[in-house]
Amino acid sequence: MLHRLLVMALALCLLSTPAWAHKPSDSYLTVKTEGAQISGQWDIALRDIDFAIGLDDDGNGQLSWAEVKAHRLDIAQLALRHLAISADGAECPLIDTEQLIDQHSDGGYVVLRFSGTCAAGTAKNLTVAYSLFFDVDPQHRGLLNLTRDGVASTAVFSPTQPSLTFGLQPVSWRRQFADYIREGVWHIWSGYDHILFLLALLLPSVLRRTPTGWVPADSFKTALISVLKTVTAFTIAHSITLSCAVLGVIAVPSRLVESTIAASVVIAALNNIYPLFGDKTWPVAFAFGLVHGLGFANVLFELGLPKETLYLALIGFNLGVEIGQLSIVATFLPVAFLLRPSRFYSRGLLVGGSACIIVLAGAWFIERAFNVTIIY
Repeated sequence: MLHRLLVMALALCLLSTPAWAHKPSDSYLTVKTEGAQISGQWDIALRDIDFAIGLDDDGNGQLSWAEVKAHRLDIAQLALRHLAISADGAECPLIDTEQLIDQHSDGGYVVLRFSGTCAAGTAKNLTVAYSLFFDVDPQHRGLLNLTRDGVASTAVFSPTQPSLTFGLQPVSWRRQFADYIREGVWHIWSGYDHILFLLALLLPSVLRRTPTGWVPADSFKTALISVLKTVTAFTIAHSITLSCAVLGVIAVPSRLVESTIAASVVIAALNNIYPLFGDKTWPVAFAFGLVHGLGFANVLFELGLPKETLYLALIGFNLGVEIGQLSIVATFLPVAFLLRPSRFYSRGLLVGGSACIIVLAGAWFIERAFNVTIIY
């Protein structure tokens, strides 16, 4: 029966794999203004542009520089149609000046450079309106780094916040702090690899392993203590490496970090099926939490944070990660505790769910470690 459940779980995972292949899309927008002059750079994922307008002309599943170059005008029109900058209500026309290719931690990006002039000169208020991909992907986010006459600000565009206005005075630290918290929460909620790692650790928390198999935990208090140990260990670990990476104390290649994160998800899930580490999951959470912290740091690096907001970003983002993480735990634990006596939980969710996690994370590991595409 157990083998049949595993086979069914693996089959379902393979059928659903495409929906979990990549992290949600982000683009990275840098805008600099000096008086009436605007210059900017916009990094947009090639896979998102390909999905929107089609770049793979020969249909071989791979994008070449020649294909991207052939669609330069299409890319510029797509991007600039969804970005508007205005000064005191008067639009500042933008033009595409250059296109390049760059590599981010999650693949290739078009680097679109643009410029513009505001007729209003040095305006009191500058408004940036962003709508790229919101109509086809509500999970898309635009990460803005704005420098206005030497004053730096950061912000995040979303379908619920597509337009932002910046005055002559610097954006208040409270608003920036709130933005970083929100981005930390969003990163956890949209980071499938981090969620699956956490779920792999939480699934056995309401059970107890015995020589004859899993049995329900004796009490909610016992399960809660187990979860608190695991979450605390993970929090301490990722906070250490997140801080060290952002402050420049350590630097690890993003490809190695992302590959190891995928491997950590596989190992955590495998431990639920075959006892690699026993019942104590907090040491595993701590060890791999160190690596996940480096992954969190990559998000802040992508923002291109100015030095003056570095500590604010670090504290706010880390706090947001904890809030997002605790919300998942608070939702999962009561439901799991109620279901723990059933075979559906011990066999279906624990074993079958862990098997699904192994398949998905294993595919991610192959993609990230060997730079190949096996899922979309």
